[in-house]
Amino acid sequence: MSMSAPSPDSPYDPLAIAVELIRCPSVTPRDEGALDTLEKWLSPLGFRCERMPFREEGTPDVDNLYARLGTGGPHFCFAGHTDVVPVGDEAAWSVEPFAGEIRAGKLFGRGAADMKGSIAAFVAAAERLARGGFEGSISLLITGDEEGPGINGTAKMLKALAARGETIDHCLVGEPTSVQTLGDMVKIGRRGSINGWLTVRGMQGHVAYPHLADNPLPRLIEMLRRLDAHVLDRGNAHFQPSNFEITSIDVGNATTNLIPGVARAMMNIRFNDEHTGASLDAWMRGVFDQVVQEMGGAYEFETKISGEAFITEPGRFSMLITEAIREVTGLAPELSTSGGTSDARFIRAYAPVVEFGLANATMHKVDEHVPAGDIARLADIYEAILRRYFAAGADASR
Repeated sequence: MSMSAPSPDSPYDPLAIAVELIRCPSVTPRDEGALDTLEKWLSPLGFRCERMPFREEGTPDVDNLYARLGTGGPHFCFAGHTDVVPVGDEAAWSVEPFAGEIRAGKLFGRGAADMKGSIAAFVAAAERLARGGFEGSISLLITGDEEGPGINGTAKMLKALAARGETIDHCLVGEPTSVQTLGDMVKIGRRGSINGWLTVRGMQGHVAYPHLADNPLPRLIEMLRRLDAHVLDRGNAHFQPSNFEITSIDVGNATTNLIPGVARAMMNIRFNDEHTGASLDAWMRGVFDQVVQEMGGAYEFETKISGEAFITEPGRFSMLITEAIREVTGLAPELSTSGGTSDARFIRAYAPVVEFGLANATMHKVDEHVPAGDIARLADIYEAILRRYFAAGADASR
């Protein structure tokens, strides 16, 4: 794909940048030129662009980009991802998924909402400050591993930056947070997520001779019943209630007259800041131990914590974001912690972080699209955020 060079005199058009990024079919973990495209637009502005590839055995190799303009503080970081989910049933799309086509005032393409449109707005907003000058630093922390395992991307980039003494003061992640209209919601936190894999063992046998077998299913069912019946919490001022969900029950039984020897289940808990992954792991194991004590048998249990619950407490930083959104859109956004996980779960250990971007109604769907005009307005909002941030300087509070 040919790429035209940015004009040194013309303002950057965020819609044109978004189209160019969408035309890179960067399905996780492939890059397909997306990071080259960003470097092409950022380097002429004076950004120092650094590729940060990471690899780990058993996981896909991933390329990432860290681009920084300035060396002093305060340091404002835009974070996001150029990788996208697969297109799914391509025949169901009304447009070519990676053409970046504009129809009826809407930009179509995989990644339009999640989140190449936001990244294009990052670049356009940064360009406006770069040409006018400011005191501090702006960076873009861009991964190719957000939609994948999340191992060789943002988490390792942050660790590498910290190891060399490079700090971020505040961060904005460009996830599509808006719901009905651009600017109606900002994420100031996220619930945590823990997945569990439970295996209950018994002894296989014939259904007509149950005394010669040991059916693990009654124990598995009782374990899951007790977990599902328990009210984890009622929610709080910033978070909705935590929820436990059974996601699979399986014995692999293909016949009708066989008592299975093994039964398995999978589960997920989306939890608020009244819990930790470790406390929920311990609670589930305690329930399983009690059932085994009462009913016998044995079990095995594994968990994986995708992220802990976190919140950036409302304060000067969130107020600055809110005021910039109101300046451009006239809306007062809701400060929310709803939704799934994002790379903000890694960033929150290094800097206060909020998430704000385009409408999320079509992300990951067939015919993913956003209003084309929203990308320009998002660039205006990001510009307003930057100007307010650097005007506040050291007073931009956590």
